[in-house]
Amino acid sequence: MKDLKVVFMGTPEFAVSILESLIENVDVVMVVSQPDKPVGRKRVLTPSPVKVCALDHGIKVFAPDRIRSDFKEIVDAEPDMIVTCAYGQIIPKELIELPKYGCINVHASLLPKYRGGAPIHRAIIEGEKETGITIMYMDEGMDSGDIITKRVVPISEEDTLDTLSKELATVGSELLIETIPSIIDGTNERIVQDEKEVTFGYVITKEDELIDFNSTSLEIYNKIRGLNSNPGAYFILEGKHIKVYASTIGDKKGTVSRINNVYEDGLGIGTKDGEIIITEIKPEGKNKIAVKDYLNGKDKSKLRGMTVNDRVD
Repeated sequence: MKDLKVVFMGTPEFAVSILESLIENVDVVMVVSQPDKPVGRKRVLTPSPVKVCALDHGIKVFAPDRIRSDFKEIVDAEPDMIVTCAYGQIIPKELIELPKYGCINVHASLLPKYRGGAPIHRAIIEGEKETGITIMYMDEGMDSGDIITKRVVPISEEDTLDTLSKELATVGSELLIETIPSIIDGTNERIVQDEKEVTFGYVITKEDELIDFNSTSLEIYNKIRGLNSNPGAYFILEGKHIKVYASTIGDKKGTVSRINNVYEDGLGIGTKDGEIIITEIKPEGKNKIAVKDYLNGKDKSKLRGMTVNDRVD
């Protein structure tokens, strides 16, 4: 497959494994990624992980602000195939129809479930027991094209966004390379998605990140896992945002949205059906820390009984 000319389109860390696998197996003639973005308090202009990977391999990078109107460089590259993975913009029809072997997408869900930009987050948050990778033909809709291959990946009760993303990236890299030969020789499947089974994995909003302690302990536990480590779930304590990265489900009950128990290594906050014990946090303006270290020097008696989410900015 080394003579197969491929343009790869992707942006986040998740897509890097896919790109690296393609580099090993085909001729990646160009990488398309989102423009550099300001990061951190100092707003340092930073390239995407995919762009960094491409430049490390000496591959030309194209980063248009709007791919819908600025894609001539891709046309000029004359790719045999375009492969996309978490690129972040809608691909225009002209590009979808350009390559002779099609525009192929690597999507991190078992389509038609969880179409959209945050399928891994949503699968964990919704308490799914499995997810997977779908290799599909792109069309003008959002993840609505015909399915070529799928591979199931189980979700454990301990999985987080980070651990599951890493596993799915590995599976996606392997499945794509296994699938490409059948696309080239025309022996691949082409399965139309059942619109009756469609669900969506919409991009996470700031409102999604706030923990609602009127939810069940399991729902909160799943939200914390599904947002760990980016962007992170949070609650508000004394007017400050507290990011949460780890928790366990407790067996005590108390007042909802109140710190009912202060343990040696956690804060026990009341939920709809019991208690969630917060064990790893990032206080506003500070570094990530285990709650047992956070509690050093704290007056635990003052923490006990405090109401959380008393003010939302």
